[in-house]
Amino acid sequence: HVQLVESGGGSVQAGGSLRLSCTAPGFTSNNCGMNWYRQAAGKQREWVTWISTDGSTENADSVKGRFTISKDKAKDTVYLQMNSLKPEDTAMYSCQTSRSCGAYWGQGTQVTVS
Repeated sequence: HVQLVESGGGSVQAGGSLRLSCTAPGFTSNNCGMNWYRQAAGKQREWVTWISTDGSTENADSVKGRFTISKDKAKDTVYLQMNSLKPEDTAMYSCQTSRSCGAYWGQGTQVTVS
């Protein structure tokens, strides 16, 4: 059974910061790309950012310059540093392994920006 575990969500005022973590045992260390997605209430899931096996990253236009994805292979953990948060960033944030690694999801962590 594959289990990804997100943490770090919470409530923050606009302009604030949060850092989300996604622990994915065996995946980052096995060279899997990782995604972060988010889904706001009543809206479709939205892709946020991606980190590849070589560490290169891509971000959605809506978060460019504010969000940064990174990873620590030794800890099998991917991070999402979110700065300058806006109310429209409010959503459930979930990590996902790359398709080549099974496209597994975590349970998500809620971020609320007011």
